[in-house]
Amino acid sequence: MCGIVGYIGKKPAAPLLLHGLSKLEYRGYDSAGIALAQPGHLTVYKSVGRLQVLFDQVSGGEELPQTVGIGHTRWATHGKPSDENSHPHLSLHGRFAVVHNGIIENYAQLKKELQENGVAFRSETDTEVVAQLLEKHDSEDMLRTVQNTVKELVGSYALGILNAAQPDEIFAVRRASPLIVGVARHGYFIASDIPAILPHTRRFIPLADGEIARLRRGEITVWDEAGKVVEKPVQEVTWDISSAEKGGYKHFMIKEIMEQPDALAATISPRINDKNEIVLDGIHLTEEELKSIRRIAIVACGSAYHAGVVGKYLIEKLTRIPVEVDIASEFRYRDPLIDKHSLVIIISQSGETADTLAALREAKARGARVLSVVNVVGSSIAAESDDVLYTWAGPEISVATTKAYSTQLTMLYLIGFYIAEKLGTLTREEVLSLLHELKRLPDQLRGILGLAPQLKQLAQRYAYLEHAFFIGRNLDYAVALEASLKLKEISYIHSEAYAAGELKHGTISLIEDGTFVVALACSPDTVEKTLSNMKEVKARGAEVLLLTTEEHRQLAEEADHTIYLPRVHPLLTASVEIVPLQLFGYYVALARRCDIDKPRNLAKSVTVE
Repeated sequence: MCGIVGYIGKKPAAPLLLHGLSKLEYRGYDSAGIALAQPGHLTVYKSVGRLQVLFDQVSGGEELPQTVGIGHTRWATHGKPSDENSHPHLSLHGRFAVVHNGIIENYAQLKKELQENGVAFRSETDTEVVAQLLEKHDSEDMLRTVQNTVKELVGSYALGILNAAQPDEIFAVRRASPLIVGVARHGYFIASDIPAILPHTRRFIPLADGEIARLRRGEITVWDEAGKVVEKPVQEVTWDISSAEKGGYKHFMIKEIMEQPDALAATISPRINDKNEIVLDGIHLTEEELKSIRRIAIVACGSAYHAGVVGKYLIEKLTRIPVEVDIASEFRYRDPLIDKHSLVIIISQSGETADTLAALREAKARGARVLSVVNVVGSSIAAESDDVLYTWAGPEISVATTKAYSTQLTMLYLIGFYIAEKLGTLTREEVLSLLHELKRLPDQLRGILGLAPQLKQLAQRYAYLEHAFFIGRNLDYAVALEASLKLKEISYIHSEAYAAGELKHGTISLIEDGTFVVALACSPDTVEKTLSNMKEVKARGAEVLLLTTEEHRQLAEEADHTIYLPRVHPLLTASVEIVPLQLFGYYVALARRCDIDKPRNLAKSVTVE
């Protein structure tokens, strides 16, 4: 979603703001702007379009001397992309400038009240309400001004605020939207995400919900929601800027695909000790508590939801506990049947996904135990969960997830094995066998990455498709969901995934000469059934790309092209199936000259509902 950067220090702010915003482009945006502070005056520069437009407008900021400023890249939620709707927003008399990530849910009511009191609005955004409220509550005490303003806000927000009357400070406040304070030798930053500050510092302070921070030269003060000063320890990023750069690859997406073996190893290694015992460092569930669980719900959005579908098949089979998987945005509205005997597994790469965070709160309100699987340390979902497991995938910059999804699968495997062993539904010998197979996955993925040239050639053949269908059964169907999403979100080809047995219940009417169908057939219990479905689509003229394991070579007779995958334990097939289809989607999008890392209308961290 929207990107926020702020700076106060010894250096000119504008170049630092622009550079910081460039590190947040992966979040998705349609306009950009900066505001700079000097005594008695705030100067705003903003424009619709790519960040380069703003960069050119201010000549890179090199001739702008101000050392205090805030910047923003906007992903439209209220009002079309335009210069007027771009951030930062000024209050009526220009006393305050605001940048905002999130949604003010009661903005219409607030706007109406302000207009009735003579306030004229320049934009269609919800954010401008914040700027006008700051001016309404203006006092000599800036902390009180901010406190009184946010008391009126309902919704999610991360705010960076400048005051023309106090130009040597930046205020920041957050609720249900990420915001950090960066601590550098030459000054302080605020930012939506760590890559914005990495060129300058690895040291940062994460802000918690409701906290307000004031940045002055040489001083950072943080207050909690009650107005009490809180001591915030400075944390340190364990990865450097090179981890957030392309490292010689054409796109972040292909870099992150290639990083998956190492990402899986980083997820697995700390969780299996020298005695081959599963050590889930973030889980505090006792054996007694596990035995009281009657239902498991997996809740997530997008790719994380698709990982959850794999988790359903796997955990249900291993533990014999009923598992349901929910799209987070639907979870709250179906009056879910969960209680103190339920375990809710929340999955989110960013840990800030708004719908997922809302579902987490709903689950906790109903008495459920919440276990989260996230990648970002200190994120809102991690902070509000009873138990948290970090995937340790490292920074993922491309909007289309690859390694985060793969590490989520890995963590779900470990959760399933762990619960099953604790409940006695798996013997110790069975667990050891599964862990042995799990530890082989990174090397197997390295071998699959060697298929890239073959997949690139196939992608060039099918780059200008209009439609594609992915079919599979059981775990193969779960992977088909994610593979279809990968293709459509970066190449803009219409693509659908279906449980193969559902084809004859309507979808097969769409199959005609030349229709492209990807068939996944790695689950040994269902390969023969999937073969029948392949024959059905071939009989109607489809061109079939088959993914199967080496022991099922007979299936290739019904396919136009076949990708053979290494044999793995049947419960782990999802991990080897998805990688070639990530590569295929990437190379199709490359051939179509799409903006692969920043697909249109999408954002990496979806912090609005």
